[in-house]
Amino acid sequence: MLTDHAKLMKVFASAGEVIGRKKLQKMVYIAKKLNYPFYEKYNFHFYGPYSEEVTLRVEELCNLGFLSELKENKGGYSQYRYALTENGEEFLTHYDLEMPHLNECMTKMNEQSSRFLELVSTVLFFENLPKEEVQEKVFTLKSKQRYTEEEVNEAYDYIESLRECIKQ
Repeated sequence: MLTDHAKLMKVFASAGEVIGRKKLQKMVYIAKKLNYPFYEKYNFHFYGPYSEEVTLRVEELCNLGFLSELKENKGGYSQYRYALTENGEEFLTHYDLEMPHLNECMTKMNEQSSRFLELVSTVLFFENLPKEEVQEKVFTLKSKQRYTEEEVNEAYDYIESLRECIKQ
């Protein structure tokens, strides 16, 4: 019944603490694009791919006591920290979810900035387009982020490194 919730909890079990709602959204989206079994619907939003379903599931997991949410005021904006609770770890033991190499992928993603993951997820959102068009979309849709051509190339390399991580 709560299998999709358990899959989301595996993200935290793999990554440890995740700082930032935007970062969490991007990590789940990237994992989905790497063919992990996340079925939440994503739309393109202000900060790239966004899923209302992920937001609602995280809220439910917090309400159930399976995730802890710590809100920090960062001078003008709030930042949220999420981590699996002991109850969440116990709950996860009831699910046998096969997600090979998820730990490595989530750890790698959690080490990146949310800004970089926003770029990676945007590149993946438009991955069916030629690289030049993807780059143009990034520069247009994400003009406030001031991404460089070098960063776009880094995003492509990073995506490839994640795909290689999964093949091992």
